[in-house]
Amino acid sequence: MRTAGRRSNVHGLVEFDVTEARDRIRTIEAETGARLSFTAFVVCCLARAIDDHPDINAYRDWRGRVHVFDEVDVNVLVETTVDGERMGVPHVVRGADGRSVRSIHDEIRTAQASPDPTALSGLSALALRLPGFVRRLVWRLPQWFPRRWKDVAGTVAVTSVGMFGRGGGWAVSPTNYTLQLTVGGISRKPRLVDGELATREFLHLTVTFDHDVVDGGPATRFVRRLGELIEDAHGIPTPDDW
Repeated sequence: MRTAGRRSNVHGLVEFDVTEARDRIRTIEAETGARLSFTAFVVCCLARAIDDHPDINAYRDWRGRVHVFDEVDVNVLVETTVDGERMGVPHVVRGADGRSVRSIHDEIRTAQASPDPTALSGLSALALRLPGFVRRLVWRLPQWFPRRWKDVAGTVAVTSVGMFGRGGGWAVSPTNYTLQLTVGGISRKPRLVDGELATREFLHLTVTFDHDVVDGGPATRFVRRLGELIEDAHGIPTPDDW
């Protein structure tokens, strides 16, 4: 968080209608017994939107050069059990732009079932004993060596506070990524649909950009495309295709 505080992060608080997506997820669960990961759906939409706007998937190094990556590696917060307690831990979904919602879902479920995804190797455990200013150097990798950062932590991030509670609301979080989605709550409110007032479900989403890499125009077009994909329930299979 100390390192992220030095970045030129800009936050956008948006909401998207996820009624269609939630209805499809409930239908899949009712007919197959499997509950599709909502995070997997968001990751799939994010990766597709980046595929349509590839300049978002980039970092600027210490010399000011911009490195644009072809693959979208998404660091997600996965809720799992660690030492008997439920908590969120990071997991990188590699090549999300070329994968289906079902494939991403299966990987997230596998990570959740892992006995202890935070188990550290001897070298990693030793690294945690180093002074704080040394450990914080790792979080400067995006500014120094973007390609190494991609290998370690992915290119973009999705974190969720909605998984820990109910109701609507946004969260604003510091980040070391060029792009991060913070998934908030889901609220129900009225909306005009085909000229008639209907109760719909809205996802509260915070989109955070590094303004040193992404300008306002490209960021706005990306968010617009992301909203279209989410509201169209992009990638969610039918129960027959599950």
